[in-house]
Amino acid sequence: MNWISNYVRPKINSLFSRREVPENLWSKCPECGTMLFHRELSDSLGVCGTCDHHMPLTARDRFSALFDNGIYVDVPVEAPKADPLGFKDQKKYPERLKAAQKETGEAEAMLVAEGEIGRTPIVAAVQDFHFMAGSMGMFVGNAIIAAAERAIELKRPLILFSAAGGARMQEGILSLMQMPRTTVAVEMLRDAGLPYIVVLTHPTTGCVTASYAMLGDVHIAEPNALICFAGPRVIQQTIGEKLPDGFQRAEYLLDHGMLDRVTHRKDLKDELVSIVRMLMHLPPPVMGDLPAPEPEEAKPEPAENPAE
Repeated sequence: MNWISNYVRPKINSLFSRREVPENLWSKCPECGTMLFHRELSDSLGVCGTCDHHMPLTARDRFSALFDNGIYVDVPVEAPKADPLGFKDQKKYPERLKAAQKETGEAEAMLVAEGEIGRTPIVAAVQDFHFMAGSMGMFVGNAIIAAAERAIELKRPLILFSAAGGARMQEGILSLMQMPRTTVAVEMLRDAGLPYIVVLTHPTTGCVTASYAMLGDVHIAEPNALICFAGPRVIQQTIGEKLPDGFQRAEYLLDHGMLDRVTHRKDLKDELVSIVRMLMHLPPPVMGDLPAPEPEEAKPEPAENPAE
């Protein structure tokens, strides 16, 4: 009886018991509905293998994919005064911030870092759409100014990845004030003769599009990214007409001269390296290293013939 109770019954229970499945193993593509395994999605840099839809990346994932060997150093950003307007809708603004911080593990919607891409030193700023839709508030303004100042200090180009729903309504006019502040930061880079490259990712809308996202020396977009001030649904309801296919998408804007390039995410790093090195008047990038030549073995000297 003890043998049955201690061994057989637990063994049977373990075979038929419900096993817990870890969460977040599968993600659904919002474009085509395909279920994607997390490793497959990570290996493809967040690109759906079925429809090629480019999903939003977190700021940390973007840095890991961008910098050589995923190595970078965070640039500190001054935190602004919390909730200066005492804003409250269904929740208080500080409560929304805490919820976003808990969900993303980040302090705010933009991160700034320095490192190398293709052995080329740069400063990068990435907007994280997962944090309150990447909305532009005072912290984002401080982050762009910090990125520009660090780039000028190190004499490096600045690459910015935009992804936002626009200004942060909880900060009101203080959020809109970041438009001229970030414009001044871009002008500081121009005065220093340093390149400012913008990569527009899906979606980039509202006041972000109307300010620093469209002030770059070079504008690159990811495929099918929505880039606009007012969205197509708002425009269609306002004018009462059907809009052209692909309106305000990256390919449409490229055809109409608003963008310089539309680049697939897997090719983005190589293209950024080439553009940055060209604008900084550096030699073309080295795509690979040849192994060091092996030292030649000393050949033994022939023995002298004895005198005959």
